[in-house]
Amino acid sequence: MSVRLGERWLAAAYRGDAWLALLRPLEALYRWAVERRRRAYLRGDKPVWRAPVPVIVVGNITLGGTGKSPLTAWLADWLAVQGWRPGIVSRGYGGRSERYPLRVDADTPPSACGDEPLMLALQCGVPVVVDPDRPRGARALLDAGCDIVISDDGLQHLALGRDIELVVVDARRGLGNARCLPAGPLREPVERLARVDAVLLNGEHDSPTTPSGYRMQLAPQRWHHLASGARYALRPLPFETAVHGVAGIGHPQRFFATLAALGLEVERHAFADHHHYQADELAFDDTRPVVMTAKDAVKCRAMADPRHWALEVEAQPDTAFVTWLEARLAGATNHCKDTKGSIS
Repeated sequence: MSVRLGERWLAAAYRGDAWLALLRPLEALYRWAVERRRRAYLRGDKPVWRAPVPVIVVGNITLGGTGKSPLTAWLADWLAVQGWRPGIVSRGYGGRSERYPLRVDADTPPSACGDEPLMLALQCGVPVVVDPDRPRGARALLDAGCDIVISDDGLQHLALGRDIELVVVDARRGLGNARCLPAGPLREPVERLARVDAVLLNGEHDSPTTPSGYRMQLAPQRWHHLASGARYALRPLPFETAVHGVAGIGHPQRFFATLAALGLEVERHAFADHHHYQADELAFDDTRPVVMTAKDAVKCRAMADPRHWALEVEAQPDTAFVTWLEARLAGATNHCKDTKGSIS
């Protein structure tokens, strides 16, 4: 599916366009396959590995980007402050390595580990492991001395048992037409939200299909100059206001709107999620700065010139969620005993 066609389909799914009803027979088949797979894990036909330490899953049930990776980064930082030794396990989508589990560091090429794991490794300073086999990846984190595991984008990876499931929803877009693929944007039926431990709503402006949950904001923090590595405060702007905005993420328009809210005049360049950039895609016929996401920046460091900048953002969950999480983890020193986040 081309980038433009994919964007049009996803926009239609969130709007609930009538023609998507034609795809409901395929949706029924998709839902059957999802439920069949879930029951295979419930019955024990497919094994579930339970770690001897707490496992927190961060994921979503919608396509198109919700802000789960910034929440993962916030969790890693917050847990470290609380005295835990967190580690992050990821599928490493968009990367391919000759060996797994793969420990990610600043020198790991994104082509091997994927963009999000590299971004998280650079931001968090905690062990990050990529492995399509998540239980194996989690065991590598235990070997690295971690006493709590965060599974990034792990909601549908049922082979790894979990103690807490967190789902992030884009509040502005909500659940779209609340239908599963390909008739809608849902990876799993909406009923799945009743079985997770907490829902976090990214943003303030709700759609009619936004579920209830805790609030979360993605707050811009600083500008990162790719060529020099220097960081600058948001104000005053370290470059002119007319810029090229580049985004290869699940929801590029949210990034462009953020740049506009910061006072920039943005010429928008949207790419597919996890896009592998070529140098000519960042070379424009003018001298305007090129501003991208932190996720894009990890793939563009080697081709960066003085015009290239990234906007670094930070997840800020509300205090009610932090209080809830503190209480939930209070008895987890010897491993969470609550099983609500187990496969159910």
